[in-house]
Amino acid sequence: MTEKTLAYWQAVQAKAGIRTKAFIHGKWEDAASGATFKTINPATGKVIAEIASCDTEDVDRAVASARKAFNSGVWADMHPTKRGEILVNFSRMIEKHAEELAVLEVTDMGKPITDAIAIDLPGCIRAMRWYGEACDKVMDEIAPTDPSSVAMVTREPIGVVAAVVPWNFPLMMACWKLGPALAAGNSVILKPAEQSPLTALRLAEIALEAGIPAGVFNVVPGLGHTAGKALGLHMDVDGIAFTGSTQVGKYFMEYSGQSNLKRVALECGGKSPHIIMDDCEDLDAAAHAAAGAIFFNQGEVCTAGSRLLVDRKVKDEFFEKLVAATKEWVPGDPLDPATTLGAIVDSDQYRRVLRYIESAANEGAKLVAGGAAARVSSGGFFIEPTIYDGVTCDMTIACEEIFGPVLAVIEFDGEEEAIKIANNTIYGLAGAVWSQNISRAHRMARAIQAGTVWVNCWDPTGDMSIPFGGYKQSGFGRDKSLHAIEKYTNLKTTWVQL
Repeated sequence: MTEKTLAYWQAVQAKAGIRTKAFIHGKWEDAASGATFKTINPATGKVIAEIASCDTEDVDRAVASARKAFNSGVWADMHPTKRGEILVNFSRMIEKHAEELAVLEVTDMGKPITDAIAIDLPGCIRAMRWYGEACDKVMDEIAPTDPSSVAMVTREPIGVVAAVVPWNFPLMMACWKLGPALAAGNSVILKPAEQSPLTALRLAEIALEAGIPAGVFNVVPGLGHTAGKALGLHMDVDGIAFTGSTQVGKYFMEYSGQSNLKRVALECGGKSPHIIMDDCEDLDAAAHAAAGAIFFNQGEVCTAGSRLLVDRKVKDEFFEKLVAATKEWVPGDPLDPATTLGAIVDSDQYRRVLRYIESAANEGAKLVAGGAAARVSSGGFFIEPTIYDGVTCDMTIACEEIFGPVLAVIEFDGEEEAIKIANNTIYGLAGAVWSQNISRAHRMARAIQAGTVWVNCWDPTGDMSIPFGGYKQSGFGRDKSLHAIEKYTNLKTTWVQL
């Protein structure tokens, strides 16, 4: 990575293939209305391209294409081994185009190129390969019966799946949903966030080249309240897999009830507690992890460790190390390999994060680092890594998901209070505990109401075998692992009387 300079990535950016139309049944299509929306480079504030803005008629065409492909059996009835070979080939094709896809991701949503090429793209490749390899390894069951009958329990694809993905990890979230949905034999319609459609559109083209039949994978770019809503209400969509805000997740629940009771799987917001106990042995490692947990990807991470809970006994020593670790996160040009903190995705989110920073000051939190816009002359949407101390549980920055580089530090006394504060949230996506006492670590991990709890680390692995999802208003259903396939399949019992 070190030998690839800013100039190198700028050259890759200049040659990257920008697609602007919907991808329906293997062809590029304008929106039926002719409408477009602008996608903006958050590092400069300038328009990258105008993208087809799909609406109900376009969604109808995409669903019809997906249904036709599904009913034909061209993918759903393919031998699982063959389907798996195509998905593994798809992963190879993603790897072949990794630099182009990484630069498109950076240009569209502002993350540092180092993260895109070292984390996001390997995660996409790994997901598609893993599910390709899993295709012929998901077994059906024979239920225990008396000798006069045979009861078979089989998994069947649910049909047409709509995947609605967010702008913070546009490509990786898409692959987390495409992998298991396609492995199970479904046809998929992908609706990328309007802030970051470029990689989804290029991915569809690559999928066709990899051997995925036309109609099995369609992409409809558009606005949430038009294309997203149309998918949620469509009577011929069998399932919605959504990652995004809790509020929009609730809309999809409503759309399901208003239409055909389509299956809904949600991975929504988070306000994850990152807990430093008084017996944490390596405060240096914990401090670096705490900084990374909130400043990685500009804090635009559903599992961001946005609430840092620190035992008073180690607060002063730990805090000094945290402030030092924060200095490693410096806003810069996302295409510069030296950049550790990129741009906020768009002007709306930029202003939203700045309002949270202002509210923290107004509510009495103590600003320790950052707290202002950065690189203003660039025209982009940069914010300094920000830390507030003296935060109480009733402050806005302790309660609401900010989705930006803003850390709320909360003190506590002892294990019981730490758990109480950790669970004092509507969310339950992730959390972490730093403690050398293995019994305490297990107790606290069990007590924290979250889908994932890390001990003495923060989000250390991209291992696809580990399920990911939340409790409470962070949603339900799981991405990653074989468990993800469950939400894209129906269980059928076939009873045979002998």
